[in-house]
Amino acid sequence: MNDVLTMVSAAGPLAAGWGVHGLLMRRRLSAARRDPLSGLWTRAAFESRAARTLARRPHVAVLLVDLDGFKAVNDRYGHAAGDEAIHATATALTDALSERPGAVAARIGGDEFAAAVPLNDPVALPWLLRALHDEITAPFRHAGRDLVVGASVGASLSSDLTPSGALPVLLRLADEAMYTAKRAGGGWHYPAACVPAVTTTAGRRTGRPGTHHSPHRKGAA
Repeated sequence: MNDVLTMVSAAGPLAAGWGVHGLLMRRRLSAARRDPLSGLWTRAAFESRAARTLARRPHVAVLLVDLDGFKAVNDRYGHAAGDEAIHATATALTDALSERPGAVAARIGGDEFAAAVPLNDPVALPWLLRALHDEITAPFRHAGRDLVVGASVGASLSSDLTPSGALPVLLRLADEAMYTAKRAGGGWHYPAACVPAVTTTAGRRTGRPGTHHSPHRKGAA
Protein backbone atom coordinates (compact mmCIF):
# COMPACT_ATOMS: atom_id res chain seq x y z
CA MET A 1 0.00 0.00 0.00
CA ASN A 2 2.81 2.36 0.87
CA ASP A 3 4.43 1.60 -2.48
CA VAL A 4 1.21 2.56 -4.29
CA LEU A 5 0.93 5.83 -2.36
CA THR A 6 4.54 6.62 -3.15
CA MET A 7 3.96 6.04 -6.88
CA VAL A 8 0.85 8.23 -6.88
CA SER A 9 2.67 10.99 -5.01
CA ALA A 10 5.54 10.86 -7.48
CA ALA A 11 3.21 10.93 -10.49
CA GLY A 12 1.28 13.96 -9.22
CA PRO A 13 3.86 16.62 -10.10
CA LEU A 14 4.50 14.93 -13.46
CA ALA A 15 0.80 14.93 -14.34
CA ALA A 16 0.52 18.56 -13.28
CA GLY A 17 3.52 19.36 -15.42
CA TRP A 18 1.94 17.73 -18.46
CA GLY A 19 -1.28 19.64 -17.77
CA VAL A 20 0.59 22.96 -17.81
CA HIS A 21 2.52 21.87 -20.90
CA GLY A 22 -0.72 21.01 -22.70
CA LEU A 23 -2.21 24.39 -21.81
CA LEU A 24 0.86 26.20 -23.08
CA MET A 25 0.81 24.17 -26.29
CA ARG A 26 -2.86 25.03 -26.88
CA ARG A 27 -2.11 28.71 -26.32
CA ARG A 28 0.81 28.58 -28.73
CA LEU A 29 -1.29 26.84 -31.38
CA SER A 30 -4.02 29.43 -30.96
CA ALA A 31 -1.46 32.24 -31.22
CA ALA A 32 -0.04 30.68 -34.38
CA ARG A 33 -3.47 30.94 -35.97
CA ARG A 34 -3.62 34.66 -35.19
CA ASP A 35 -2.09 37.34 -37.37
CA PRO A 36 0.51 39.03 -35.11
CA LEU A 37 -0.14 42.57 -36.39
CA SER A 38 -3.93 42.66 -36.41
CA GLY A 39 -4.73 39.99 -33.83
CA LEU A 40 -7.33 38.56 -36.23
CA TRP A 41 -7.44 34.96 -37.45
CA THR A 42 -5.15 33.92 -40.27
CA ARG A 43 -6.66 32.71 -43.54
CA ALA A 44 -6.48 28.98 -42.71
CA ALA A 45 -8.08 29.47 -39.28
CA PHE A 46 -10.74 31.72 -40.80
CA GLU A 47 -11.66 29.19 -43.48
CA SER A 48 -12.10 26.45 -40.87
CA ARG A 49 -14.31 28.59 -38.61
CA ALA A 50 -16.28 30.16 -41.44
CA ALA A 51 -17.09 26.73 -42.87
CA ARG A 52 -18.54 25.71 -39.50
CA THR A 53 -20.62 28.88 -39.38
CA LEU A 54 -21.97 28.20 -42.87
CA ALA A 55 -22.95 24.68 -41.86
CA ARG A 56 -24.89 25.89 -38.82
CA ARG A 57 -26.66 29.06 -39.99
CA PRO A 58 -29.10 29.59 -42.89
CA HIS A 59 -28.04 33.15 -43.76
CA VAL A 60 -24.33 34.00 -43.66
CA ALA A 61 -22.75 37.03 -45.30
CA VAL A 62 -19.21 36.47 -46.54
CA LEU A 63 -17.29 39.73 -46.84
CA LEU A 64 -13.99 40.76 -48.38
CA VAL A 65 -12.43 44.13 -47.55
CA ASP A 66 -9.56 45.82 -49.36
CA LEU A 67 -8.20 49.14 -48.08
CA ASP A 68 -8.01 52.09 -50.49
CA GLY A 69 -5.25 54.63 -50.07
CA PHE A 70 -3.20 52.30 -47.88
CA LYS A 71 -0.04 52.63 -50.01
CA ALA A 72 -0.34 56.42 -49.92
CA VAL A 73 -0.40 56.35 -46.10
CA ASN A 74 2.61 54.01 -46.07
CA ASP A 75 4.57 56.14 -48.54
CA ARG A 76 3.80 59.48 -46.91
CA TYR A 77 3.91 58.62 -43.22
CA GLY A 78 6.01 55.45 -43.09
CA HIS A 79 5.40 51.79 -42.37
CA ALA A 80 4.49 52.46 -38.74
CA ALA A 81 1.49 54.43 -39.99
CA GLY A 82 0.59 51.56 -42.32
CA ASP A 83 0.81 49.13 -39.41
CA GLU A 84 -1.49 51.39 -37.41
CA ALA A 85 -3.96 51.44 -40.32
CA ILE A 86 -4.01 47.62 -40.30
CA HIS A 87 -4.51 47.57 -36.54
CA ALA A 88 -7.26 50.19 -36.75
CA THR A 89 -9.05 48.19 -39.46
CA ALA A 90 -8.88 45.05 -37.34
CA THR A 91 -10.35 46.97 -34.40
CA ALA A 92 -13.09 48.34 -36.64
CA LEU A 93 -13.97 44.84 -37.84
CA THR A 94 -14.03 43.52 -34.30
CA ASP A 95 -16.22 46.41 -33.10
CA ALA A 96 -18.65 46.17 -36.02
CA LEU A 97 -19.12 42.42 -35.53
CA SER A 98 -18.99 42.32 -31.72
CA GLU A 99 -22.77 42.03 -31.31
CA ARG A 100 -23.18 39.34 -33.97
CA PRO A 101 -22.71 35.90 -32.36
CA GLY A 102 -20.83 33.46 -34.54
CA ALA A 103 -19.15 36.13 -36.68
CA VAL A 104 -15.50 35.51 -37.54
CA ALA A 105 -13.00 37.93 -39.08
CA ALA A 106 -9.50 37.51 -40.48
CA ARG A 107 -6.61 39.31 -42.09
CA ILE A 108 -5.91 37.26 -45.20
CA GLY A 109 -2.86 39.15 -46.40
CA GLY A 110 -1.49 42.67 -46.84
CA ASP A 111 -4.36 45.13 -46.52
CA GLU A 112 -7.05 42.51 -47.23
CA PHE A 113 -9.55 41.23 -44.70
CA ALA A 114 -12.40 38.73 -44.67
CA ALA A 115 -15.39 38.03 -42.47
CA ALA A 116 -18.26 35.56 -42.21
CA VAL A 117 -21.28 37.02 -40.45
CA PRO A 118 -24.53 35.18 -39.58
CA LEU A 119 -27.66 37.22 -40.26
CA ASN A 120 -31.12 36.66 -38.83
CA ASP A 121 -32.59 38.22 -41.97
CA PRO A 122 -30.83 38.86 -45.31
CA VAL A 123 -32.37 42.34 -45.56
CA ALA A 124 -30.00 43.37 -42.74
CA LEU A 125 -27.02 43.07 -45.10
CA PRO A 126 -26.97 46.74 -46.27
CA TRP A 127 -26.98 47.96 -42.66
CA LEU A 128 -24.12 45.60 -41.83
CA LEU A 129 -22.04 46.86 -44.77
CA ARG A 130 -22.77 50.48 -43.99
CA ALA A 131 -21.76 50.06 -40.34
CA LEU A 132 -18.62 48.18 -41.31
CA HIS A 133 -17.59 50.75 -43.91
CA ASP A 134 -18.21 53.58 -41.45
CA GLU A 135 -16.03 51.89 -38.82
CA ILE A 136 -13.15 51.16 -41.20
CA THR A 137 -13.04 54.61 -42.79
CA ALA A 138 -13.19 56.51 -39.50
CA PRO A 139 -10.00 58.48 -38.71
CA PHE A 140 -7.30 56.76 -36.68
CA ARG A 141 -4.61 58.48 -34.64
CA HIS A 142 -0.91 58.16 -35.47
CA ALA A 143 1.98 60.33 -34.29
CA GLY A 144 -0.34 63.18 -33.37
CA ARG A 145 -2.23 63.10 -36.68
CA ASP A 146 -5.67 61.90 -37.68
CA LEU A 147 -5.22 59.66 -40.71
CA VAL A 148 -7.82 57.87 -42.82
CA VAL A 149 -7.97 55.10 -45.38
CA GLY A 150 -10.81 54.19 -47.68
CA ALA A 151 -12.27 50.73 -48.15
CA SER A 152 -13.83 48.63 -50.87
CA VAL A 153 -16.14 45.96 -49.46
CA GLY A 154 -17.69 43.08 -51.38
CA ALA A 155 -20.32 40.70 -50.03
CA SER A 156 -22.01 37.45 -50.94
CA LEU A 157 -24.84 35.69 -49.14
CA SER A 158 -24.99 31.95 -48.53
CA SER A 159 -28.77 31.76 -48.85
CA ASP A 160 -28.61 33.20 -52.37
CA LEU A 161 -27.14 29.89 -53.55
CA THR A 162 -29.02 26.59 -53.80
CA PRO A 163 -27.82 24.45 -52.19
CA SER A 164 -26.20 26.72 -49.62
CA GLY A 165 -22.88 27.84 -51.05
CA ALA A 166 -19.52 26.44 -50.10
CA LEU A 167 -17.02 28.92 -48.73
CA PRO A 168 -14.72 29.03 -51.82
CA VAL A 169 -17.68 29.98 -54.03
CA LEU A 170 -18.85 32.67 -51.61
CA LEU A 171 -15.33 34.08 -51.32
CA ARG A 172 -15.05 34.25 -55.11
CA LEU A 173 -18.39 36.07 -55.38
CA ALA A 174 -17.41 38.46 -52.58
CA ASP A 175 -14.09 39.09 -54.33
CA GLU A 176 -15.88 39.96 -57.58
CA ALA A 177 -18.23 42.27 -55.68
CA MET A 178 -15.30 43.93 -53.91
CA TYR A 179 -13.60 44.70 -57.24
CA THR A 180 -16.86 46.09 -58.56
CA ALA A 181 -16.88 48.50 -55.60
CA LYS A 182 -13.21 49.34 -56.14
CA ARG A 183 -13.72 50.11 -59.84
CA ALA A 184 -16.57 52.42 -58.86
CA GLY A 185 -14.28 54.38 -56.53
CA GLY A 186 -14.75 52.47 -53.28
CA GLY A 187 -17.66 51.79 -50.97
CA TRP A 188 -19.47 48.46 -51.01
CA HIS A 189 -21.27 46.15 -53.41
CA TYR A 190 -23.48 43.10 -52.97
CA PRO A 191 -25.12 41.28 -55.88
CA ALA A 192 -27.90 39.38 -54.13
CA ALA A 193 -31.03 37.52 -55.15
CA CYS A 194 -32.99 38.55 -52.08
CA VAL A 195 -31.67 42.11 -51.78
CA PRO A 196 -31.48 44.54 -54.74
CA ALA A 197 -27.88 44.79 -55.94
CA VAL A 198 -26.28 48.02 -54.81
CA THR A 199 -22.95 49.64 -55.55
CA THR A 200 -21.90 52.73 -53.64
CA THR A 201 -19.49 55.22 -55.16
CA ALA A 202 -17.81 57.66 -52.81
CA GLY A 203 -20.51 56.92 -50.29
CA ARG A 204 -23.47 57.46 -52.66
CA ARG A 205 -25.53 54.72 -54.29
CA THR A 206 -24.64 54.53 -57.97
CA GLY A 207 -27.65 55.45 -60.05
CA ARG A 208 -29.59 56.73 -57.03
CA PRO A 209 -28.50 60.34 -56.45
CA GLY A 210 -29.50 61.73 -53.11
CA THR A 211 -29.37 58.39 -51.28
CA HIS A 212 -26.47 58.78 -48.86
CA HIS A 213 -24.28 56.19 -47.26
CA SER A 214 -21.13 56.58 -45.20
CA PRO A 215 -18.48 58.85 -46.77
CA HIS A 216 -15.66 57.22 -48.69
CA ARG A 217 -12.29 58.65 -47.64
CA LYS A 218 -8.83 58.10 -49.01
CA GLY A 219 -5.38 59.23 -48.08
CA ALA A 220 -4.81 61.25 -44.95
CA ALA A 221 -6.13 64.38 -43.32
